[in-house]
Amino acid sequence: MMVHYRGSMHDLVIRRGNVIDGSGGPARNADIAIDGDRVVEVGSDVGAGTREIDADGLLVTPGFVDVHTHYDAQATWDPYLTPSSWHGVTTAVMGNCGVGFAPAQPDKHEWLIEVMEGVEDIPGTALTEGIQWEWESFTEYLDALDRRHYVLDLGAQVPHSAVRGYVMGDRSGVNNPATADDLERMASIVADGLRAGALGFSTSRTPLHKSKSGELVPGTMVESDELFAIAAAMQDVGHGVFQFAPEHAILPEREWPWMRELASRFGRTVSVNFSQFDQAPDLWREVLDKLDEAIADGIPIVAQVHGRTVGLLMCLEGSYHPLMFHPAYGEIADLPLAERCAALRSGPVRDRLIAETPDDDGFFEKVVLGTMWKTWAVADGDIDYEPHPDDSIGSVAGRTGVSPIELVIDHLLSADGHGMLYSPFFNYSYGDLSFNYEAHMHPGTRMGLADAGAHVRVICDGGCPTFMLTHWTRDRTRGPKMPLEYVVHRQTRQTAELYGLGDRGLLAPGMRADINVIDYDALTFGKPRMAWDLPGGAPRLVQKASGYRHTFCAGVETVTDDEFTGELPGRLVRGPR
Repeated sequence: MMVHYRGSMHDLVIRRGNVIDGSGGPARNADIAIDGDRVVEVGSDVGAGTREIDADGLLVTPGFVDVHTHYDAQATWDPYLTPSSWHGVTTAVMGNCGVGFAPAQPDKHEWLIEVMEGVEDIPGTALTEGIQWEWESFTEYLDALDRRHYVLDLGAQVPHSAVRGYVMGDRSGVNNPATADDLERMASIVADGLRAGALGFSTSRTPLHKSKSGELVPGTMVESDELFAIAAAMQDVGHGVFQFAPEHAILPEREWPWMRELASRFGRTVSVNFSQFDQAPDLWREVLDKLDEAIADGIPIVAQVHGRTVGLLMCLEGSYHPLMFHPAYGEIADLPLAERCAALRSGPVRDRLIAETPDDDGFFEKVVLGTMWKTWAVADGDIDYEPHPDDSIGSVAGRTGVSPIELVIDHLLSADGHGMLYSPFFNYSYGDLSFNYEAHMHPGTRMGLADAGAHVRVICDGGCPTFMLTHWTRDRTRGPKMPLEYVVHRQTRQTAELYGLGDRGLLAPGMRADINVIDYDALTFGKPRMAWDLPGGAPRLVQKASGYRHTFCAGVETVTDDEFTGELPGRLVRGPR
């Protein structure tokens, strides 16, 4: 840490900003002095700087800490780690939900790729071409990351599916119990990974997570003794979050008992994904009650909640849209986009899509026609993440007499075939974001689940740090807002402390100089778009922000006026600090 002596020049001073320091305390007008990679003073008399930035009228916050990303592959080829770095994130944690690429037997590379492609919808062609496989063990994977420089800091977790596959091979399937030797080897791998610098361990227990082959990922149905053996290893090492994706329908009743026992017996914080789903739209209230009990009993369990819906963005270039489930579309699905658009504008394929309901035992009616009440057309140039039910495709069809499928076709054809539909998958059972508001205001929850780097052809939520500022503190009209100081705290100090990163997420002397200077009044982002910039030219949805005047990572400016400076000060974060 550099020490500043009165009379010497600071490396950088940010003047007159509206400082929200990440603690949750009130905003104040203040100057911030930085020397090297540290904040050294915050106040009204900090001295002069070799460089000074006038932040009058601008918001100054710590850099955002996103604890739920899936950059496990992208980190091996992309130093810029977009989209997170477009949205003020200066520290990202990956390896969530039990999937990742280490440890990796040399003959299991394609298997690991298929698991990630199936669970997180990252094109397998991009993974095959992009990953160089410089490792076998998890510690070697960390070493490979440590040799790279990034635009932000990156932390990793040990993924259960890869560990189980490495130890058990073809026996790693969901219904095969681990032997005592298997448990010992898995626990040893996790412990070695944590000692080498992993920030946690992750697993998945949801039937939604399947490999490309359709099989549940290894670890999905294991008994609690396997999870306890791993937690015991985590306890021996002395750090690490136990993160997992649950089966939401049974979370309060069947998952909570072993979670509570694991957290209380082994002292590791359990971080469980937490969402609202349509089949039981009020079940989330039971989860909050369970969190209240855990807080009262001093048991370290937190529920990780998204900033908005888990929303499907459907377009003709993506991996999912309503027309895919109709046999008529199957006849043109493999044509180039321009030819598909021509067939959809007029002719027999369009006519059949509109007039015929497939003979499929009601599947099309259920998954397509039955979801039109919660599917919205995305306006050109903008997107509403809390749309009103009266504006859904189903509601418009009811008012106008135009069939829902015709409305879907015509909107997908808009913008030269780049039109998009938005369909919330989780968190919109009430037709608004009231679940998210209640969950975020609960002391037992944490900000997460944006899945940056994953689901790249149908979900584009990596910009959630920006959305938290724009929607929840400034623009919301369909319910209460959240205090700006609270939202900043949620995605800076609170998320940093969850993973033991005590040196960041707070603007105070001695802390890391990870800083955003934001034009808060003008902060915005446009409609997501499909880019073809993954290895091999594979597609992904992207969404940039506008309003980040400056972003600093470890005291080095990485973004100026929403564009990268070319500096890469970010490194692998090894262990808590």
